[in-house]
This record gives sequence, structure tokens and C-alpha cells, in this order.
Amino acid sequence: ADDWILWNGSSTSVTTFVSPQPVEATDDAFWDQFWADTATSVQDVFALVPAAEIRAVREESPSNLATLCYKAVEKLVQGAESGCHTEKERQIVLNCCRLLTRILPYIFEDPDWRGFFWSTVPGAGRGGGDEDDENARPLAESLLLAVTDLLFCPDFTVQSHRRSTVDTAEDIHSIDSCEYIWEAGVGFAHSPQPNYIHDLNRTELLKLLLTCFSEAMYLPPSSDSSNTNPWVQFFCSTENRHALPLFTSLLNVVCAYDPVGYGIPYNHLLFSDYREPLVEEAAQVLIVTLDYDSSTSSSPTVDGTTTGTAMDDVDPPGPDNLFVNYLSRIHREEDFQFILKGVARLLSNPLVQTYLPNSAKKIQFHQELLVLFWKLCDFNKKFLFFVLKSSDVLDILVPVLYFLNDARADQSRVGLMHIGVFILLLLSGERNFGVRLNKPYSVRVPMDIPVFTGTHADLLIIVFHKIITSGHQRLQPLFDCLLTIVVNVSPYLKSLSMVAANKLLHLLEAFSTTWFLFSAVQNHHLVFFLLEVFNNIIQYQFDGNSNLVYAVIRKRNVFHQLANLPTDSQSIQKGLQRKKKTPEPISRTNSQDGVSMEGSRPAAPAEPGTLKTSLVATPGIDKLTEKSQVSEDGTMRSLEPEASQLSPEGNSPAALSDGDPWSGEVSHSRRDRRRLSSASSSGQWTPTPDWVMSWKSKLPLQTIMRLLQVLVPQVEKICIDKGLTDESEILKFLQHGTLVGLLPVPHPILIRKYQANSGTAMWFRTYMWGVIYLRNVDPPIWYDTDVKLFEIQRV
Repeated sequence: ADDWILWNGSSTSVTTFVSPQPVEATDDAFWDQFWADTATSVQDVFALVPAAEIRAVREESPSNLATLCYKAVEKLVQGAESGCHTEKERQIVLNCCRLLTRILPYIFEDPDWRGFFWSTVPGAGRGGGDEDDENARPLAESLLLAVTDLLFCPDFTVQSHRRSTVDTAEDIHSIDSCEYIWEAGVGFAHSPQPNYIHDLNRTELLKLLLTCFSEAMYLPPSSDSSNTNPWVQFFCSTENRHALPLFTSLLNVVCAYDPVGYGIPYNHLLFSDYREPLVEEAAQVLIVTLDYDSSTSSSPTVDGTTTGTAMDDVDPPGPDNLFVNYLSRIHREEDFQFILKGVARLLSNPLVQTYLPNSAKKIQFHQELLVLFWKLCDFNKKFLFFVLKSSDVLDILVPVLYFLNDARADQSRVGLMHIGVFILLLLSGERNFGVRLNKPYSVRVPMDIPVFTGTHADLLIIVFHKIITSGHQRLQPLFDCLLTIVVNVSPYLKSLSMVAANKLLHLLEAFSTTWFLFSAVQNHHLVFFLLEVFNNIIQYQFDGNSNLVYAVIRKRNVFHQLANLPTDSQSIQKGLQRKKKTPEPISRTNSQDGVSMEGSRPAAPAEPGTLKTSLVATPGIDKLTEKSQVSEDGTMRSLEPEASQLSPEGNSPAALSDGDPWSGEVSHSRRDRRRLSSASSSGQWTPTPDWVMSWKSKLPLQTIMRLLQVLVPQVEKICIDKGLTDESEILKFLQHGTLVGLLPVPHPILIRKYQANSGTAMWFRTYMWGVIYLRNVDPPIWYDTDVKLFEIQRV
């Protein structure tokens, strides 16, 4: 207990505190020493109050720990009531804040204590015990309301509007906190004078809020993602009279932040940046309040279909969570512009680092920003359409591809890889995204990829190829998602570069080897996706894509081998034998990687000893997406998945093109599928001839075979006639060729749009809290506590 002595100054009191003998709540002299006005920092409190001591008090003198919590909350409530006008009061509030931030995780980790903050205490937090117990609030509610009041406390966390000091101090209950929003932006035009003391105080209060919300970390992941966090639920309810100004303050502080230092390079070396810790804390609190499973919501879709001011008072019956509600109802173009520019500026910050090293302060909260961007697009469809309306979406795309490429070999950043891919999957469900990708790519961000000249679509394909061929093996579950994105954009890609065309064919070559096709039950899906990409480009964008057509002609043997894939047991066994010799997941040979971009560093694996948090599995691509068919006028209609389940023999309805790997499979009951691919005695799956036949017959090869049938003889004739070995002549011929009338009738374009589901909601929850856990190291709020939502692992 010596550590507590340093802090409290008297050893007798500490011994009393840890002893089983309860100390009376009325003994103010005893309790006040815990928040006496000695100036401490949150780091001091963590050093002075060791984990072992907190646990000892919790086990041996629970009533003293309970009283300490009551008293600390009571002090916060008193501070909020009085408006914290003296330095002494502010110091007490900050010390209580730090103490609670230290203690709360130890209350959450013990199931017997978890309900403690939700129990009512006679008179606690009400400034006196004379009221009826009826209206006594649970301790958690008193704590949250006091913290929200303190976040709009003049001269403590916001600039006072009073002119003279002689004036009576502002009454915290009469002020309209909407006039005290922390930063200009959404719904607020006035930018208050920066005040770093206010920023520091806000940061400490937000840290306490985040700690309150972190009870979610101490519950194991459950498939029922609807179990709401009671702290967040209360905080985001109408009980919180500051909900709107707080939401706006957090959002604006994040989106207005400019780490470059007001446009002057290297400025951050001259001035300390007090804003950044606040921005990080604000981003983390914001994404936690937006942890809401939109797939289970019974309310109408959250798409912001109201008009009027920035956020209307006339509520559509939206979610009870006001933060989700406000986010979904932002709709003014200038607000969207402010948010998008802010997020894009912050996401691009690490890229600026690469070509002007150290010119700007490097921010570390890009993962929180990606979660925030995801929430914006998922909860506010108008924002999503705004993002896709102009080529500004590319200012998000390029940083996301940069992060994906940079993190691909690092197993501690698998979560970052997932969120990046999920964002691109969500965007790729909209036609405009594919169209925007045709913009030439001229920004030369140094990335460890082959040099190419082309469009943003080429960049996307080249990065995806890099992830698949040289990423960490834990990324294999993402292959389906990566290729779904390419399929979704493929009908709109006007002209692929030769580099990107070769990458796509290299993937097809790698995925169509017999050992890969026969070694796992779903591997053939990847071949279906790639064939669908080729079919979409040939049918809808043949004219500008001579590079791809040329690459298909050069690699025609890959298509012939697929068409003639053996299905007898002996060949299947032989194909699997090859696997034992080739442990490499995908051959890197003949992918013609060429020279990487200048100034780029290769993607590095995680440093040994790096901490990482475990993630729950993500749903399969068929659960993640639902199919929509694009009509001639460009509108989409959803293809109900039930239809394919109803067809008895697995004959897919006509709407599903024959090239759909699931159209047959979804409809096979699980029993049939087991029969098709017999499970061996060891319980391991083995491929059978019936199983291979069941999908081989659906390979959508007709379009490509027809193209080869028409063009190969013509290309060969040119080569013989002119003795050509020169690619450029052949490409010129292909550019002017046409297949009009020669190809099968174009198939309808199928888009697989992301659909919210409870599986991804749970994934986001574990990922988000894992990021927050690992990023809060100073002080280490949750370190070494018994977290249940994920495991902490060392690389």
C-alpha cells in the first residue's frame, strides 16, 4: 500500500482503506485526501495506484471501494452543479476523473461488481440524502450526466461568453450548450479561439467517458450483437441534454483537425500540438457511440430523408441512439464537403510523409478514421452518394489502397486490412465508384508495387494482386471480398493497362491449378469471380480494352485447361499430390513484377513482440452481400436470395447468370453438399468427381471461348503474314477489331452489394475495441485487466 501513501500523504488512512473495516461515507477528512488539490497527472495516478492494490480493496474491503466510487462521482456532480469556478474545484474534478478512469476497468472485470454502477444509492449523486429513494439515479447515470455537463463548463472546458469577470458566473444549467460547440463545421459556423488548457481538460473527461463505455470489453463476443451497451445507450439518449452539441463537437473537432500545422511544413517541430490527443480521444468516443447494429434495427432505414436545417427537430422515427440518428440526418452539401475533406486530409497524412519526410506531424489514428468513414457511409446513404458523386472518392481510395498495400505482410494489422476491404466493398456496390476509377492515376505516392501508367482501376487491381500473392496467409478469407470488388467495378472499366491485365490473368492462372481447385471446398469461387470480370469487360467494355483481350489471347491455354478440367478420381488425387510439393499458396513466378516505384519500402512483417488483439471471424461473401441486377437504365433491383433456394434441382432462376458459383450451391442442401464432397473418416473434406462436375458444368466460359475462336486465327494470320513478333501491331489490330454480333447475348450485370448483418456488426465491435485497447498506452487504461471481448496476443 506504500504507493497510495505517496499520493495521500498519510499511511494510516491507506491501511484503513485496504482493511476490511468499512470507513464511514460521512468521514470527509478521510475521503477528501483522495482528490486533495495536489496537482497530479493521469499518468501519476496510474503509477501511484497499482492494479494489485485495487484488486485487494475490491476483494478485502468492498464497501470502501464502493464508497470511494460514490464519493468520486459525488465530487464530479458537485463540480458540475457549481460550474467549477475555482482552481481548487477544477483540480478536484480532474483528480476524481483520473481516479475513476483508473478504477473502472477493475470493476468491470469482476462479474459480481458489474451491476454496481447501475444500482441506486440513497441520495448519492443528488447532493444530499434527504430526497426520496424513488428518484435516486443509478450511479452510472449521475456520472455520465455530470461528465457531459462538465464538457460544456465555461472557463473549464469552453470559452466563457461573459464579457467582464465582475459579472456573475454563468449558471451551468441555464447555458445553451449549442452555443458552446467546440469547433466550427457541421451545424456551427463559429470557430472558438483555441485554448490548450480547455483541450487538456476535455481530453481527460473524454478519457473517463471512453473508460465508462469500455464495459463492452469485459463481455465475450456473442452472435447476438443487439445487446446494447447500457452506458452508451444512456449517454446517447434524450436524457443527455447535451447530446446534439456533444455529437457536433466531437465530429467537428475530428474533421477540422489539420496536423500539418496551418499549412506550414515542419511547423509541428516548432509548436507542441495540444489538439491531437483531443482529436484522438474524440474520434474514439465517437465511433464507440456509433456502435449500432443497423441490420437488426426495426426502425425505418437510416438514410437521412429529412429536409430543412442541418439536423431537423422533426424526428423521423429513427434509432433511439441519438448519435446514430444525428449522423444519419446530416444532409447539407457543405456539411458533407466539410466531413469528406477532413477525413480525406487526415487519411492522406501518412502519404504526405512519404514524399516530404517529417514535413507534417504523422497521425496514428487512421484506423479510427476508417471506422468513422464506414459508419458515415453505412448510416447515411446521402453521404455515400455525395462521396461517389465526384472524383473526391479517389481521395479516400488512394489512402485506403496505400494502407492495404503497406499492411499486407503484417499479421498484427489484419484488422486494418479487413476494414479497408470492407469500405471498398461497400463503395463498389454503387455504379459511380466503377465509373470514377477510370480517372488517370497521376499522384505518385511511393508504394511497393510495379511502376505502371494508367487509371485508378489499374492501381486497385495491382494492389489487390500484391495482397493476394504476397500478403500474410491470414488474409486468405479476404480473397473472395477482393475479387467481388473487382467484379462489381468491372462492367465500367474503360481501359486497363497491360500491367493490370497481366495481373488478372496471373491470378486466374494461379487459382485454376488443379491442386488449388481441389484443395478446399470454396476455392473454385475465385475462378468464377475472375471469369465474371473477363466476361463483363469483354461484353460491356470491349472497345477500350485491347490490352486485356491481348492478355487473354496470350494465356488462352489457361481457359482451355479449365474447360477440359479432369473430373475422375484419379486425376483429382493426382492434382492434390502436386499440392504437397508446392507449399507456396500462389506461385509468384511469371507475374512479371518488374521494378517497384521509387522511394517505396517493401511491406514489412510485424516486429516480434508486437501486441495484437484477436478478431471474430467475418461472414462469408454470400452472407456479406446480396445480389442486385443492373437494368438498362442503370437502376438496380435486388435479386431475392430466396428464389435460388426454392428451385428444387439447384437450377438457378434465369436472372442468376449461369456463371454464378453459388446459384447451384446455395440451393444444394447441406446434406447434398456433403454427399457431393464426401467427408473422409478423419472428418476432413475430400473432393469427389460429382462435386467437381457440380460446378465445372457452370463455368461461364462461353463468351471467352467465342472470343478466342474468332480472334486467335486472325492474330495468328497477322503474325504469319507479316512475320510479326511485335506486340504493338497486334494491339493496334485488336483496338480496331469488333465482336459485334459475334458474342453471345450480353448477360445482365450482377452487382453484389454489401448488406448489414449481425456478423459484421460483431466484427466491427471487436475490431474497434481492439484498436482502442492497443492505442491507449499512456496511460495503459485496460492493460493487464481480464478483457473478454478479444484475446491479446504477441506476434
